[in-house]
Amino acid sequence: MTNQTDTPNTGTRVYLTGSCDGFDKLADALAAHPAVELVGGTEHVRDAGAKLAGAHLDVVLHATRDSELPGDDLAAIREYTPIPIVLVVSGDATDLLEAALDADVADIVPLPQLTENVVFAIRKAARPGRRARTEGARKGRIVTIFSPKGGTGKTVTASNLAASMAKHERKQTLLLDLDLQFGDAAIMLGLEPEKTIHDLVVAPGELDSEKLAGYVLKHESGLDILPAPLRPEEAELVTEGKLGRLLDVAKESYDVIVVDTSPFFHGPMLATLDRTDQLLVLCALDVPTVKNVRLSLETLDLLSFPTERVRLLLREAPGEVGMKPREVEEALRVKIGFELPADRVVPLAVNRGKPAVLAETGAPFSRAIRALGAELLASADRKTEKRRLLPSLGRS
Repeated sequence: MTNQTDTPNTGTRVYLTGSCDGFDKLADALAAHPAVELVGGTEHVRDAGAKLAGAHLDVVLHATRDSELPGDDLAAIREYTPIPIVLVVSGDATDLLEAALDADVADIVPLPQLTENVVFAIRKAARPGRRARTEGARKGRIVTIFSPKGGTGKTVTASNLAASMAKHERKQTLLLDLDLQFGDAAIMLGLEPEKTIHDLVVAPGELDSEKLAGYVLKHESGLDILPAPLRPEEAELVTEGKLGRLLDVAKESYDVIVVDTSPFFHGPMLATLDRTDQLLVLCALDVPTVKNVRLSLETLDLLSFPTERVRLLLREAPGEVGMKPREVEEALRVKIGFELPADRVVPLAVNRGKPAVLAETGAPFSRAIRALGAELLASADRKTEKRRLLPSLGRS
């Protein structure tokens, strides 16, 4: 099975699962096709969970040699991703057609088949998936804050950034606490949660914008907060599928969704990555944290997470304690995207339950947070403008 192309490709991102006669030959042909970016593949769907959930895919190409619909495999794929599935079969596909429609399969391709025909089916299937991800009612952007080590100030950063987006940038902003077992974003904002993400996802009925609005906390800055569960055991009920739907609804309701995460890669984190527009990896100036950040960057690469969406966010240490920023860049082989200064107002603000960016607007940390928020929005605007101009440039 072909794992990944060696050269950069901007085609439709495809992941291969399953097996059938002629599938390996097709995989080799797709790997060489300029309209397809073959992200990877595995025979067993359960082995592909991380890739399916976090690789920003457009289509899953699933192969079967059975004459009956591979319902278990399709259900397993759906646990990780909602993107279109194209079914490739090496036997008679006549009896599969009606069952495939009921199972929401985008297309069925019998083998042997011309490579161009398969590529056409892939690109046709990808179109509605792309529209669903990019043409939402509000097109909100997801900014995810991640650190592989506790105590680096991840929740402080997320809560201050979200409050700044709401207050200073006047954006409809949601702070989503996905540190599902021990999240305390609401407490840092001086709020006592009554309803949480757990209550939202277990509530009966379809999740939509109106329902989401009934479960968020309102902050004086104009920020909405969806808190983490109150009890650690409730975290298990916030599944990848439910979280994915929640994030899709949030993108239709808000301009910006700031996600605070737990310090490790797991199902909810992978589901979040699949929808993240900007990932801020928080790093402190100590050797253990730098080591864990390096491993995290390697993991993101294995997940095929786009490197252009990752920015390194450095939390400076007080005084002369810790490594130098240049040493961090050399160790990680990544340029620092933003720096947040050490500032005594931060712990004071945390203990008061009020974000420093609101309580101490002139402090160095507060100015850095506002600059970070403004730069993230400006970067998003530049990308939007570039996409808008591309069609006219192509016609000139």
